[in-house]
Amino acid sequence: MDKAVPLVEVSRGPILESRHFGHAVVANDRGEIIAAWGDPSKVVLPRSSAKMLQALPLLESGAGRDLSSEQLALACASHSAEHMHVSRVRDWLTQLGLSEEHLCCGPTPPLGEDVRDQMIRDGQPFTRLHSDCSGKHAGFLTLTKHLGAGLDYVDPDHPVQKAVRGTIEDMCQEDSPGYGIDGCAAPNFAVTLAGMAKAMASFASKGLGGSVRDGACVTLRDAMMQHPELVSGTGRACNNLMQAAGGQAAVKTGAEGFFVGILPDAQLGIALKIEDGAKRGAEAAMAALLVRYGVVDRNDPRVAQHLNAPVFNFNRDVVGHIRPIAGLLG
Repeated sequence: MDKAVPLVEVSRGPILESRHFGHAVVANDRGEIIAAWGDPSKVVLPRSSAKMLQALPLLESGAGRDLSSEQLALACASHSAEHMHVSRVRDWLTQLGLSEEHLCCGPTPPLGEDVRDQMIRDGQPFTRLHSDCSGKHAGFLTLTKHLGAGLDYVDPDHPVQKAVRGTIEDMCQEDSPGYGIDGCAAPNFAVTLAGMAKAMASFASKGLGGSVRDGACVTLRDAMMQHPELVSGTGRACNNLMQAAGGQAAVKTGAEGFFVGILPDAQLGIALKIEDGAKRGAEAAMAALLVRYGVVDRNDPRVAQHLNAPVFNFNRDVVGHIRPIAGLLG
């Protein structure tokens, strides 16, 4: 096995101050690894980068046939709890005849800092709707009702999670060795980094056949690209990079330095993991790989802010930069 390798460097003035080590894998539509850094066989918890996989049973079962593209984007989202997110999830639950109390994700401070700070100033409590995973959980509840199953849908032995595990194993072309419980209380099934890259490549290459899975993959990835602001939020990396890609990529962050990319035109899938869990490292590495495969312009300000992120001092002077290693850019 290869060890983690440097993927991102942080400088302060002319001095290299720190480095983020990690692993990255790029797979093609045949499930072949065409590029790798570090260890492709590393077993990982993909965290929220797995949300597209977790949403596939929603469509394949027929439970989501009447859902809008906005709702499907939210099912794949780690949203900022802005009004556009919270109001849509609340309406979705109302359509199901349920309320936020049926969400198994805990009350969570919004990922959107402006939203969080305003709620604190206004004395508003954080609720389950403000969880960045509330859209995913609304999707789980939709599938739960379709299956006529109990509302304890985060139990690993629940029919919803059994369907999720089977889907992940099929898409990653490997058996999961187990799971950890995610921050939102749902099981997060472990796979290899190569397996995640293959799954993303499968999302990228679907659309040529007529199977139910084919259609489900296309519908989800297109919903993400149509509504990047719902998948993420104002000013965040997934939103910025998908807008810059202009329909050539769907990307999704995950906690602890995970990030995946789906490149339909290139029919490639990307998965990467920063060993120390740093979000700034994962964002820089993903921006670099999107540049490498020609789906974004490195000079686009929406890309540059992640590809060449400034380091500020307390006077807001730029005193350094966060940059991917040259080898990621190609």
